[in-house]
Amino acid sequence: MSATADMTFAEPREIEIRHCETLVEYETCVRMERLVWGEQIAVPSSVFVVAHHTGGQILGAFDGEKLVGFTLALAGSRKGKTFLHSHMTAVLPNYQNRGVGRRLKVFQRHDALKRDIRLIEWTFDPLELKNGYFNFVRLGAIARRYIPDCYGITDSPLDAGLPTDRLIAEWWIDSDRVKNILAANASPAGIDLKTISLPSRISESKTTDREFALGIQQSARDQFQKLFHQGFIVTGLEPRENTTDYILEPAVSVAGLRLPEYRPEEFED
Repeated sequence: MSATADMTFAEPREIEIRHCETLVEYETCVRMERLVWGEQIAVPSSVFVVAHHTGGQILGAFDGEKLVGFTLALAGSRKGKTFLHSHMTAVLPNYQNRGVGRRLKVFQRHDALKRDIRLIEWTFDPLELKNGYFNFVRLGAIARRYIPDCYGITDSPLDAGLPTDRLIAEWWIDSDRVKNILAANASPAGIDLKTISLPSRISESKTTDREFALGIQQSARDQFQKLFHQGFIVTGLEPRENTTDYILEPAVSVAGLRLPEYRPEEFED
């Protein structure tokens, strides 16, 4: 899951990105979790300790001594390949739109590559379009898995009582696609593109018109799952006047990216 929404990336020089390694720092991360997501889905400091000792990551963004953002990642393995599941990333509101979220992810990538890890995954709400833009356009992630009601109904204000549907972002951090996007090089336009259009203000609608937002969510769920079964993956997001389009391409034709075989039904109940 993600609470970042960075749309510009001026490098804030005063912010230091480094590993968190003490119980005091972990407890500070927990307090930030509760502030951003609420009590129900916050994980305790013991999970940070376990992550630290089992190959995960706890990265902090510090303004002097003040923790202003963090990333918690857990170690995973699939078909004999180690990857990181980036469970939580948060940036304090006053520090958003200053490049802090991007710097956390770039540090996370460099640290993973030093450990010969090539894949970082995380979940995010497809109705949170700013996060989608950050994941696909600014980082170069892709998505080809959709989990309906991933965490169950929560009391988090960000979920607004809706099912916690999630896309899984796959960040293939050593791919040419990701290298080019991080270097601000334009990605070649794909062929046979498909789109899934959502109202640009859908995030606000989750709290102002829940029934409308629920209908949009259910429609998006059906479209994502159908296109994923047809071999399409999400590679981008384009804001328009009143709508925002998720861009999907055939997985076999995405420039600068070679994906391992994937069968959607293997990840569905």
